[in-house]
Amino acid sequence: MVLMITPSLNVLSFTLTLANKSIRARHFFPSNTIYYRFHFQILIFRGYFSTMGKFSGKVAIITGASSGIGRATAVLMAKDGAKLTITGRNQQELEETAKQTGLSAESLNLVAGDITKHDVQQVLIDTTVNKFGKLDILVNNAGAGFTEEGKIGSEISVECYHKNIEVNLTSVLEMIQKARPHLIKSKGDIVNVSSIAGLNHGNVKSPYYSVAKAGLDQLSRNLALELINFDVRVNSVNPGLIKTNFMERAYHVGADQANKVYDALSINPISVPRKVVGTPEDIAKVIVFLADREASGIIVGQNIVADGGSVLVMGITAAMSAK
Repeated sequence: MVLMITPSLNVLSFTLTLANKSIRARHFFPSNTIYYRFHFQILIFRGYFSTMGKFSGKVAIITGASSGIGRATAVLMAKDGAKLTITGRNQQELEETAKQTGLSAESLNLVAGDITKHDVQQVLIDTTVNKFGKLDILVNNAGAGFTEEGKIGSEISVECYHKNIEVNLTSVLEMIQKARPHLIKSKGDIVNVSSIAGLNHGNVKSPYYSVAKAGLDQLSRNLALELINFDVRVNSVNPGLIKTNFMERAYHVGADQANKVYDALSINPISVPRKVVGTPEDIAKVIVFLADREASGIIVGQNIVADGGSVLVMGITAAMSAK
């Protein structure tokens, strides 16, 4: 911040340069240096010149940003001043995310591709560092649940198991490994997006997705213990029922059927005690909080459950309540 003061008998004139924006102000009061300083401090305190967001000067990579939680996170981080690399499989949807962020081409980097592919991962890292000069935040949001229609539990193939592990766990580890030197240099932050599916309850319809997310939770804890030695934080968020297109893709149902399920669950306290299905924006706010060192610097290696209370009534509690 550059402050230039030109005093006269009754006029204080100064120019502020904040986030590449110049603001010129003139205030009329008696010529008194102490008064000048006091008045200026009050202006700053009241937020008259608070044009810089919490992520101003920060660079973030967000995977799975073409829709849902990833898109909502990109929009929020952009509003808070971050420069972004966003990625997803669908180029058209990724461009829609870019549009919603409102960022200029100078502050945004798009990479369409499959996050499980090593060359795509490397392009994400390389283009980010080449364009912006550094990397501060890695949000590993990309994920998917794979099932086989009409099958449950161990009836589901090993091939389906590997697909779940590759997308939800292996690709996250690989992205962290590739981003590691850059995040150590910037003393950055990692937020992994997990799921309540990885917590202490079973799911016979998508068992391997649950296994992958449980592994991701443990990976987050282990890497947090390692990387905090370099002042790099790792945390994760475990969403519950969130109104995205996940159910349609994972359980092979149409949008209308998925919406009926959401509506039914949202009014059932056995499913969601809060009686409100979460939105992508709800989870994005948690991700932004965990990525903001000023707000959450004390939090290291934690899995933040954001589910409207669902895990409180799962298992025997839910069964007893249903009687």
